[in-house]
Amino acid sequence: MDQSVAIQETLAEGEYCTIPEQQAVQGVLCKGDSRQSRLLGLVRYRLENGAQEHALFLYTHRRMAITGDDVSLDQIVPLSRDFMLEEVSPDGELYILGSDVTVQLDTAELRLVFQLPFGSHTRMFLQEVARACPGFDPETRDPEFLWLSRHLCAEPDAQSPKPREWNSDPGNWSGFTPIGGGRYQSRNARRGLEDVLLRGFCYILLGGGATEESEFLLAEEAHGGGTVGGRSARGGLRDEALEEAAWEMSAGGGSRERDCAGGSNLDSSRPNGRGLLMDQSSGARCQDKPDNSVARQNKSKSEITDMVRSSTITVSDKAHILSMQKFGLRDTMVKSHLVQKEEDYTYIQNFRFFVGTYNVNGQSPKECLRPWLSHSTQAPDVYCVGFQELDLSKEAFFFHDTPKEEEWFKAVSESLHPGAKYAKVKLIRLVGIMLLLYVKQEHAAHISEVEAETVGTGIMGRMGNKGGVAIRFQLHNTSICVVNSHLAAHTEEYERRNQDYKDICSRMQFSQVDPSLPPLTISKHDVILWLGDLNYRIEELDVEKVKALIEEKAFQTLYAYDQLKIQVAAKTVFEGFTEGELTFQPTYKYDTGSDDWDTSEKCRAPAWCDRVLWKGKNISQLSYQSHMALKTSDHKPVSSVFDIGVRVVNEELYRKTLEEIVRSLDKMENANIPSVSLSKREFCFENVKYMQLQTESFTIHNGQVPCQFEFINKPDEKSYCKQWLTAKPSKGFLLPDSHVEIELELFVNKATATKLNSGEDKIEDILVLHLERGKDYFLSVSGNYLPSCFGSPIHTLCFMREPILDLPLETVSKLTLMPVQTADDRSQLENPMEIPKELWMMIDYLYRNAIRQEDLFQQPGLRTEFEHIRDCLDTGMIDNLCASNHSVAEALLLFLESLPEPVICYSAYHNCLECSGNYTASKQVISTLPTFHKNVFNYLMSFLQELLKNSAENHLDENILASIFGSLLLRNPAGRQKLDMVEKKKAQEFIHQFLCSPV
Repeated sequence: MDQSVAIQETLAEGEYCTIPEQQAVQGVLCKGDSRQSRLLGLVRYRLENGAQEHALFLYTHRRMAITGDDVSLDQIVPLSRDFMLEEVSPDGELYILGSDVTVQLDTAELRLVFQLPFGSHTRMFLQEVARACPGFDPETRDPEFLWLSRHLCAEPDAQSPKPREWNSDPGNWSGFTPIGGGRYQSRNARRGLEDVLLRGFCYILLGGGATEESEFLLAEEAHGGGTVGGRSARGGLRDEALEEAAWEMSAGGGSRERDCAGGSNLDSSRPNGRGLLMDQSSGARCQDKPDNSVARQNKSKSEITDMVRSSTITVSDKAHILSMQKFGLRDTMVKSHLVQKEEDYTYIQNFRFFVGTYNVNGQSPKECLRPWLSHSTQAPDVYCVGFQELDLSKEAFFFHDTPKEEEWFKAVSESLHPGAKYAKVKLIRLVGIMLLLYVKQEHAAHISEVEAETVGTGIMGRMGNKGGVAIRFQLHNTSICVVNSHLAAHTEEYERRNQDYKDICSRMQFSQVDPSLPPLTISKHDVILWLGDLNYRIEELDVEKVKALIEEKAFQTLYAYDQLKIQVAAKTVFEGFTEGELTFQPTYKYDTGSDDWDTSEKCRAPAWCDRVLWKGKNISQLSYQSHMALKTSDHKPVSSVFDIGVRVVNEELYRKTLEEIVRSLDKMENANIPSVSLSKREFCFENVKYMQLQTESFTIHNGQVPCQFEFINKPDEKSYCKQWLTAKPSKGFLLPDSHVEIELELFVNKATATKLNSGEDKIEDILVLHLERGKDYFLSVSGNYLPSCFGSPIHTLCFMREPILDLPLETVSKLTLMPVQTADDRSQLENPMEIPKELWMMIDYLYRNAIRQEDLFQQPGLRTEFEHIRDCLDTGMIDNLCASNHSVAEALLLFLESLPEPVICYSAYHNCLECSGNYTASKQVISTLPTFHKNVFNYLMSFLQELLKNSAENHLDENILASIFGSLLLRNPAGRQKLDMVEKKKAQEFIHQFLCSPV
């Protein structure tokens, strides 16, 4: 969410919160036990002499701060010479990669501590703050920050050249917005891998312009043995010399390097206020320990908080060295060779994994979760705990905010195995789908490269009521991906579930620390654990027959009718995955609070909705069971316990392997110029259709010299290819005599369709494949696009009496380019239709077939059916239309979204928002729309009113429809994809008026 827009609206002329994705971040202000959300913005002011001054603006805000109305300025902290912002860790906290970042802002009188979310957004924000520090150049005039006086509630003393009290305690002020000052320590500057191999780490501290180098030896240098490189080593931070070196670094420079199980007071160990801010590539720290109000059984609150710890791994962990951000060709070559020879220096060690899934049906925790989470005698090494339907409220759906997250997090934390202490690695949530990852305290030092992502698969492929969340990480030398998904409901919707699974697989991508490497997909991991409410049902059997088989415990007989088993056998989903034998009764659907099957009016048939599957080597399932003791939900929780073989580094063998690789590279380096051969250089995409993916592939064969390749931009172009084309991967590295397959994906969507319809753009492009230290290769892309009603203007379609595919391309181009003002002058043109025939076809179909359809416009359709609907509309073969009501409804929404000029024209957008709530004024605005747009609006409102007449059957109401159609009919002309919260509410209110009143 672009929250810097809200900040910008509060600023005065000349003040800018620029580069929004880098200069605004939402965090938590920590004051003792208090946690208060704050929005932090880096604001720049350009002086008359061209110099710039910066300040941090801190805002209180509503749950979604998008406009100035949603925020209130709380504090201002100028970036003066004594500004200090550093990354810290509370006493006793463990270092775990991927958790939230804790930063401390210091001045002489002021200290603030913030938690910022882990990820590239925070990393870029902090880097921008580092760049904005004024430095210590004595010839540079001290910043005066006179421009900040406009934000004070009272005017500063006119005789004072600058507000002298800006570094004073803000609590002593009266009538002023609090303003503080400080000094900032920037990121560590790291050397290349070759320097690390020879010298160890070198850190450059940049605090307000000061530079200081500090160097320490890694364990292998202190002892004359061990390893450095991209893999974790046995012993890791437990090497005494490494711990000692890390402590010395912490004491000498405020570094985060310290004994991960110990703890030090960074404040007392930071001489002269200097601190070391670790590179975000090594992770980030989380400080969101649960504030447990109810003591865990037989444990005090302090013991529980001590058990559930979180933060960041140290940079001295060997698993990070090959994940540094700055990669040269030699570094990449070393890494590739190490991966290739991994079996030469690693051994397999088993780790116990607990994997659990629970659909909680929107309930709060009402019972202890130990029967589920701690049923085994042996404490797991890793916990992967997933929830679905965490919150079923509209607030959670529309605002993505819910108190249930904290409730269930605390419930889990209090129910982990009492035989061990655990650290929370990551929490990720999408509406009601949440995934938690914990590891034993002693394994925290060997967790690295943590990333988390979400994919919504709800209506229009975006809404988060269905979809998946995932966490990927490295444990020692093994990459692991854990996915929690909630797929489409209802027995007959198995194809939609299949599509949800494929969408999650294709769209779930994890960024890598090295930006030159392509994102990782789920399949690119050594171990994949997939859990969740997959919603596959039992088919072909009636309810009573299913219950009878369950009573007889004939689970294998019943399993033959399980949809997931059938779909896996057909290789439509989860290909290559394994599931354990189902020896427990179905986990859905029960009457809440009991073990009785559903007695509601719908009387759902029992089904194994809640499942755990896995993929990878060295995995042994020890148990797979449900837990009937828990009765909070209409589902029963499921757990599976695994022993997973993880590759752990043998340090001595690793050193030998590394030395061999380095010697080998020394011999071949600069010996030859890289050269590759391409299996194909010309690509033709025929009959490209709207929102229908086409792919072509070719292979790059490398010669005898390692090479790095990348598709590069052509002169004066912003991207290496046109918007409708993508190369996967677009960059990479090849060892001698190796090869890689490149896929060219062509996909036309709403952003590119209109210009292809009009002929302003064509399926033509040239790709430039560049080899580092080598030559460039040119690839030709050509093809033809079949025009579609999707992406065509309303007035254009009104003048197309024939199907768009029956018209000459010249006619389509002419009508698409025709201005809407010309179209409104009918005297000069042939008699058009009142509304587009394609719109009428879809609405007529829904009126005849779906007027009473439950969950209309809320449940997604099938992609294959959308393609069929599109073809019927574009060819005029409406009699051949055969699709589900949900697919036609989604096609209607996609049609409205694809209009280059929305139904309510951009020019009327602000007038509509201003008069929302005034029905008479709103009707007046609609009356000023161009004729065809006005006709479409009135036609849509009439149809929606007909739907509302049948709300008892379809369960629709004015608020739901206003929410869905508000953002489609009213779009911000500034081009933002989503309306901000204030605009969204006004747009809903505008549409709501017409749904409640006659058109």
